[in-house]
Amino acid sequence: MGLMSKVPDGQTATQSQSADSTNRILVVEDDPSVQKILKRLFESEGFAVVGHIDGRAGLDSFRAEVPSAAILDLHLPGLSGKHLCQEMKAAEPSIPILILTASSDLNDKVTLLEMGADDYITKPFSPREVLARLKAALRHSRPPAITGQFVFDRIVVNFRKVEVTRNGASVALTTHEFKTLQFFVENPDRIVTRAELLKEVCGYGHSCTSSRSIDNHIMKLRHKLENDPSCPNHFRTVPRRGYKFTF
Repeated sequence: MGLMSKVPDGQTATQSQSADSTNRILVVEDDPSVQKILKRLFESEGFAVVGHIDGRAGLDSFRAEVPSAAILDLHLPGLSGKHLCQEMKAAEPSIPILILTASSDLNDKVTLLEMGADDYITKPFSPREVLARLKAALRHSRPPAITGQFVFDRIVVNFRKVEVTRNGASVALTTHEFKTLQFFVENPDRIVTRAELLKEVCGYGHSCTSSRSIDNHIMKLRHKLENDPSCPNHFRTVPRRGYKFTF
């Protein structure tokens, strides 16, 4: 877990030990209590969190290592959330950015979206809403880089090393199970038919030559990666159509 500590220039930096850019969330918020809430929320979902209370420090952190998403308070010391959003979007147009604001004025919210923010959240907020909006923004930003890592529900998939860990423990997958997982990660939130999986994952003429083989791979993925395999949250069956992966 990350630790919150005072750095020499008076900024508060929150950083997890493995702040990999493929699962790293940058939080720039000058309220320590909000920082703490967001840190716990995101880390509970397997994200690494880097936090700053100052706009300038947040921008410097972004330039040093681009995160997978950013949560910005609108009113910050040093540089405003609006300025940070514009700078970040100019450098990395695809990065998801969520703005925290105390304003409920419709014109203010429209301005936030026009300046490049992917979404805004009005304070006080529900942590569950923030998490849902962050995950939605990540899903719609860009396909996961299959040469790096992908993280969901405290599961880390390392495509380069062909390794999977869950809660820090290694998970053994067969070649076809890993290929099935990779295809799902590359195609989140859409219905994938058994025929498509059979073609893309197994290849006709190979060892899994029927939809029954596909069903078996997915059943095993559920048992290895789902909290409750009988009621899956990630590898979902769509009756009479196929499967859908959500994270």
